[in-house]
Amino acid sequence: MKRTIGQIASMSGGTLHIEADAERMVEGVFTDSRKPQSQGLFVPLTGERFDGHDYVQQIVSGEGAAAFLWQKDHGAPPEGNAIEVEDTLVALQCLAAAYLQETGVSVVGITGSNGKTTTKDIVNALLGTTFKVHKTEGNYNNHIGLPLTVLSMPQDADILILEMGMSGRGEIRLLTDIAQPDVAVITNIGESHLLQLGSRAEIARAKLEIVSGLKPGGLLIYNGDEPLLPQVLAEPETVKPDGLKLFTFGMSADNDDYPTGITTDGEGSLFTTAQSGKDAFRLPLLGQHNVVNGLAALAVARHFGVDADHVRQGLSALKLTGMRIEVVSCTNGLTVLNDAYNASPASMKAAIQTLYGYETKGRKIAVLGDMLELGPEEKQFHEEVGLFAAKHDVDVLFTYGVLGTSIAHGAQASMPSDDVHAYEDKQKLIQDLQAYLRADDIVLVKASRGMRLEEIVDALKKGPLQK
Repeated sequence: MKRTIGQIASMSGGTLHIEADAERMVEGVFTDSRKPQSQGLFVPLTGERFDGHDYVQQIVSGEGAAAFLWQKDHGAPPEGNAIEVEDTLVALQCLAAAYLQETGVSVVGITGSNGKTTTKDIVNALLGTTFKVHKTEGNYNNHIGLPLTVLSMPQDADILILEMGMSGRGEIRLLTDIAQPDVAVITNIGESHLLQLGSRAEIARAKLEIVSGLKPGGLLIYNGDEPLLPQVLAEPETVKPDGLKLFTFGMSADNDDYPTGITTDGEGSLFTTAQSGKDAFRLPLLGQHNVVNGLAALAVARHFGVDADHVRQGLSALKLTGMRIEVVSCTNGLTVLNDAYNASPASMKAAIQTLYGYETKGRKIAVLGDMLELGPEEKQFHEEVGLFAAKHDVDVLFTYGVLGTSIAHGAQASMPSDDVHAYEDKQKLIQDLQAYLRADDIVLVKASRGMRLEEIVDALKKGPLQK
C-alpha cells in the first residue's frame, strides 16, 4: 500500500494530529516494533500482556516509521506523524477494507476445517499462470493477519487470495466483511474446534459466515460431500448476498465436479474430472483428499478463465506451505511422509489413506500424536483413528502423547499388540523408532502442531537405521 498520511487517516477513520504531515507518502504497514519500516505506518496494537504504544516513541525517534496510529485513550501522542483513532485494531481493519475497495482487486476467500492452506497454495499456482496474484503467507489468516496481508498487496495485483481461519463464531464474518470476496471456498467441515463450538453443525455455521461478505452475484464453491453445508445454507439465519451462485465439488458423482479417475505414481496423483472430460491433470501431491482440494482450486481457475494448459503449468510449479504431506527422501534410504503441521480426525484419516495407497517394498509405519481441541469426545476420536489405521494396513504404529495412547488403544482392537507402541516421552520414541526402522520403510508423521512432531522428522533424516 502506498498512500499519503492524509489518505490513511481518511481510510482508517482517524484524524491527523495537529503536527502531522498530511502529504508525506507512506509505503507499507507493520505492527511488530522489532521489524520497523522507515517509510511504513506503525500500528501499535494492545493485548493482555503487551501494548505497542510503549514502543512508538522509540520507533519514531529512530526514524523507524513514516507515521503511526495512536489510540486516543492513551493520552497525547508523541511528536511525529500521528493519526489518532478510537481503536488501532479496528482502524487497521478499516484501512485494509478501504484499500481493497480502492484497488478493485478480485478477492478469493478460502476457509474450511482442513485443507484450506493447501487449497490456497494450489489456487495461487493456477491463477499465477495468468494473473498477478497475492496470497496469504504463513498463518496470517486471522483478524490481524488478514488485514496485514491485504495491506502488503501490490497496488497492481489482479487477484488476492485470502485464507480465513477461526476458532469461534463471528470471526470469519469479520474477515469476510473486510475482504468482500468475489469467490468463497469452503474445503470441508471437520472436528477441529469442537471444544469451542460444541458440534459440527456449529462449525458449519461458523465457516458459512464467509458467504455473508460475498459481493452480490458472488460464487460459493463448497464441498458437496458434506450434508451440513446445504442444510445450514438453507437456514433463514444464514446471511447470503443477492444472486449467490453455488458450485459443489467432492468425491460423490452428485457434485458439480468430481474425480472420474485417480492414479498415483508414488510422488503425485494423476486425475481426470467430470468437468475436465478427457483432460488429465497431475497434482504433485499424494492422497485422495488433495485431489479433492485440487477440484476446489480448479473451480476457482475456471471461474477466472484459466485454460487447461495453464492449469497443468501451474500444477507442475506448485509449492506448498511446509509440513503438509511433504515427501522426504532421506539420505539413509528412508521415506518420510511429513504431515506434522496440524491434525484433526478427518485429516488424520486422509493421511493414513495416503500411506495405505503408497507403493513400497518396505513396511508402512505411522507415527501419530495428539489431536487437540476436540472437546469432550476427544478420546473416542483418537480411538477411531487408531482403528482406522489398523484397518488400512498400517504395519506398525507408534503414538505420542497422552491422547496418543487412545490411538494405540483403538488400534489394538485389530492389530497385534507387538505392532503398537505408545509413548509419552518423545526422545524415547525417537530412540526406539530409529533403532527399529529399515531403509526401505515409509513413515507417516502426523499430529496437531502443538505436539511438534517435526522434531521426529528431523531426527529420522539423520538417525541410524537397522542393517
